[in-house]
Amino acid sequence: MSIVSTSTSAFFERARRDMKDLRTRAENYQAQMSSGSKLERSSDNPVAASRLRALARQEKLAGIDRTSAGRASADLSLADAAMSDMTDALIRAQELAMEASNSTLTDTQRASIGQELDQIFNNLLSLANARDSSGHALFGGESAGDAYSLDAAGKPVYVGTNSSGELPLGDGQSVTRSMTGPAFLSFTGADGAATDLMSVVRTLASALSGGSADPAGAAGSALADLKTGLDTLSTGQTVIGTRLAWIEVTDDRRVNLSELRSSEEADLGGVDLATALAQLQETMTVLEASQASFTRLASLSLFDRLN
Repeated sequence: MSIVSTSTSAFFERARRDMKDLRTRAENYQAQMSSGSKLERSSDNPVAASRLRALARQEKLAGIDRTSAGRASADLSLADAAMSDMTDALIRAQELAMEASNSTLTDTQRASIGQELDQIFNNLLSLANARDSSGHALFGGESAGDAYSLDAAGKPVYVGTNSSGELPLGDGQSVTRSMTGPAFLSFTGADGAATDLMSVVRTLASALSGGSADPAGAAGSALADLKTGLDTLSTGQTVIGTRLAWIEVTDDRRVNLSELRSSEEADLGGVDLATALAQLQETMTVLEASQASFTRLASLSLFDRLN
């Protein structure tokens, strides 16, 4: 009797253990399908879990870099737009200077041109004091206030810092978020003296409004400085465009790396829903068959055999 008892106990224990394992396996498949991850605990696969944590950290850092790149791109785009508006204004100033250099114009006509040039100067000053995406001076370096102010004589004076801030793009790369005003507005004039585009326009406007004994000559002299200034401004725009292109390159690289990380994460811990569903169905089928088989075997007795 003890042998029968022992065999019966072993049968029940083995059946219980097998069905428990099947239920646990089914529950794991269900949990994986719900969470989308094959790893419920780090102990399931320590190596894969460690790699997944590293990938998550890299993706988080990439998100920070993406934010910085977005800010840099926004500021540089604002700078490019402001420079484009300055270029349009200065081309108009060139046209007016050419017109004013005509000796046949009357003083009244030149004064009218001077008034329009004065408006162009105010527009240039406003653009030079444009704000970045954080509300700080776009062309003032690290200055929070204006980039330019007017001295007692009405001459524009740069009041910003000497350099613009750097923003990280990831992998040790960075980009300067803008340019300081003097970097694209200041140059050496035809007379060999340092000047800037706004001062050239302001001086010409004053000369045409009665501030010069030879307004036509002043207009002719201003043409050379306006051309040099426009060339300097164009160079600045090229620099801005190059930085924007570099941000696009790093953005593309960041996207590619993010896709590679996502692919690796899927390989390491992701769940193929179709495969998991098939495995779940297979496990449930085996479990149901085991339960049915156990029920039939457990109901058998020696009397059943005798009958």
